Amino acid sequence: MKRNALILVTGAVLVVIFALLLFTFQVRQSEVAVVTTFGKITGPAYPPGLHLKWPWPIQQVYKFDERIQNFDDKFNETLTKDQIDFITSVYVGWRISDPSNFLNSFKDGSVEAAQTQLESILRSVNQIVVGNHPLADFVNADPAQLRFDQIQHEIEQKAQQELSTNSYGIQIVFLGLKQFGLPEGVTQAVFDRMKSERQVLVNEARYEGQKEAEIIKANANRQAADTLADANAAAKRIQGQGEAEAAKTLPVFQENPGLANFLLRVSALQQSLNQKSTLIFDQRTPPFDLFTMIPTNSAAK
Repeated sequence: MKRNALILVTGAVLVVIFALLLFTFQVRQSEVAVVTTFGKITGPAYPPGLHLKWPWPIQQVYKFDERIQNFDDKFNETLTKDQIDFITSVYVGWRISDPSNFLNSFKDGSVEAAQTQLESILRSVNQIVVGNHPLADFVNADPAQLRFDQIQHEIEQKAQQELSTNSYGIQIVFLGLKQFGLPEGVTQAVFDRMKSERQVLVNEARYEGQKEAEIIKANANRQAADTLADANAAAKRIQGQGEAEAAKTLPVFQENPGLANFLLRVSALQQSLNQKSTLIFDQRTPPFDLFTMIPTNSAAK
């Protein structure tokens, strides 16, 4: 009897477990589930937890990972706006944003099929965006002229718009340019072209510098001429004033030539004695003959 009871209990437990497996399903914290009834989606997505369902083939449960999934796109060769062959590669992180649309878009909710479709969209968008930019936006000696952020944003925006338009149930979380380069056959030609373009810029800068130097030189010459003209005018004015003052004393000297002669000799003597010096002179030579007019001590007595 005890053995039969144990068998019954064990059987009952197995039936319960089997029933739970048939009529319930568990959704993990990182997942979201979609349930179909006879192949059609019924109701919204199921959050994490334990849920009831009808057994297959009435209902079927599809579980999707809600975490971010990422991959690196393959190298794509396209033409830039200035007709240069350019190779680019992007990295992208994406997640399932709408499980129902995702299941309707890809058979059995295949992540591999979704990634293949996303790669195709990125390849097409990448060609469009790269084709709208010249090579100088990717490779430039001036960091201020690089457009990496703008190009990445354009690729992400256009790709997300394509996903939303077709209701794939996918959201791009991040996207960026990983690698880019030039095909080996055109690398030297591109470098030569870039060198030529830089030489044009150098010549333009040199021309602008010479032009600016000529302007500065012309302004300096004009200012110098103006200053010199002002100085000559001031000199003539001062000379005129001096001649006018001299003309005032001319009548006095004409009345007394001896006084004029004496004053001229005194002035010449003052100029000779402006600095401390030792003079050897002939007292009979003007203006030193004035020393013969100085009274001696005996004469003064």
